[in-house]
Amino acid sequence: MAKTETLTFSQSVNHMVERAFKVLDLDQGTANALRSCNSVLQVRFPVKIKGKIEVFTGWRAVHSTHRLPAKGGIRFAPYANQDEVEALAALMTYKCAIVDVPFGGSKGALMIDPRNYDRDEMEKITRRFTLELVRKGFLSPSTNVPAPDMGTGQREMAWIADTYKHLHPEDINYLACVTGKPVHHGGIRGRTEATGRGVQYVLQEFFRHPDDVQRAGMDGNLDNKTIIIQGLGNVGYYASKFLSEEDHARIICVIERDGFVYNDKGINIENLHQYIIENHTVKGYPDAKFDADGKKALELECDILIPAALEAQITIENADKIKARLIAEAANGPITAQADEILIKKGTTILPDAYVNAGGVTVSYFEWIRNLSHIRFGRMQKRHDEMRNTQYISMLEEITGTSISEKTRIKLKHGANEIDIVRSGLDDTMRQAYQEIRELLLTNDKITDYRTASYVLAVDKIARSYIDIGLY
Repeated sequence: MAKTETLTFSQSVNHMVERAFKVLDLDQGTANALRSCNSVLQVRFPVKIKGKIEVFTGWRAVHSTHRLPAKGGIRFAPYANQDEVEALAALMTYKCAIVDVPFGGSKGALMIDPRNYDRDEMEKITRRFTLELVRKGFLSPSTNVPAPDMGTGQREMAWIADTYKHLHPEDINYLACVTGKPVHHGGIRGRTEATGRGVQYVLQEFFRHPDDVQRAGMDGNLDNKTIIIQGLGNVGYYASKFLSEEDHARIICVIERDGFVYNDKGINIENLHQYIIENHTVKGYPDAKFDADGKKALELECDILIPAALEAQITIENADKIKARLIAEAANGPITAQADEILIKKGTTILPDAYVNAGGVTVSYFEWIRNLSHIRFGRMQKRHDEMRNTQYISMLEEITGTSISEKTRIKLKHGANEIDIVRSGLDDTMRQAYQEIRELLLTNDKITDYRTASYVLAVDKIARSYIDIGLY
């Protein structure tokens, strides 16, 4: 008889968080408060498309408001449902706590296949959905701030911000009602690639700890490590591009919706990305072998597996066949709770989604701050830093009696601009969170895996916040 999953997505998240409750010996009241969403909005609204009325269904769930605003993406997908939205909202609460971003957790979704509509139709639908969210109090700079997710991007965020502005023309902070906007419309440099960049920083930090690497059955650094990546969307593309180009890891397999391509010598991610843009498929890519059975590729030999697509990709049906030594969950919920237990027993090292893909919300936080302060990062101090650095160079030359080359001079006197500051802040955030997770894993005998350590870190912070401000 085939094995089947018995838990929904939200139940799976709660099941895994339950391990943290037991470690902390959390009282039942606080545990119950953390298990449930504070509020869930469902809206149905009509839009005239090609002369016919279509009715769309959307949701916005708020898991916790222990910090404001509540933060979380909006996804446009034909399979969206309320359980998924509630699960993702809970993950956002834990995610923000893990990386010390002072937000509550929220998530939204619209049941739609964007491929079936043109640009003007998508704008009309997005603006109408925004109207529903604003009217019901589920979107504002101070209480609930969306961001891009699957099926949405900078374009949709710009439409949302503009719609909010027209509904609240008196709000000078209107740009902060949403993050992930285009740079010229209040966005921040580095946000588009932030989640993928965060995955890279997580793996870089993991490989800075030889003991952790050894426990995962590997040694050395990322150089030439074999990686299989599932999903070459925004997160998967940037994560694999940075890991291969900057850390010299070897991407041997890329899994997409229509199958996978494999080359044990490595795949050029930029070339494959351009091929997908032009052909809308990985089939026929000339520099790798194609196979239509994408799920099978998850079971291939590799050092690191990065699921960066949908939830529930590794289940009780295939968990015992996974050969990767290390799994970095770039997607939300790619491993079910039951599969997670199988992998832990096998000794597979799993870096969990609530930590690994937190780069997006971290840089969203930076964008939100930028919008509230009404000034780009680096504007006040960049030239001052350059002048100060020039003085240091002159002093160094005077003391040593040696002239510094022009190339070195340019590097040394460079003052940090916005992208430098964003990357520095993101790198520091991901490093610090890993070190806190690692400390718990090494010092608490009740914790045996990174996921439990991550949730213990998050739940402890949230529970203390609940107690401090008297939420119950």
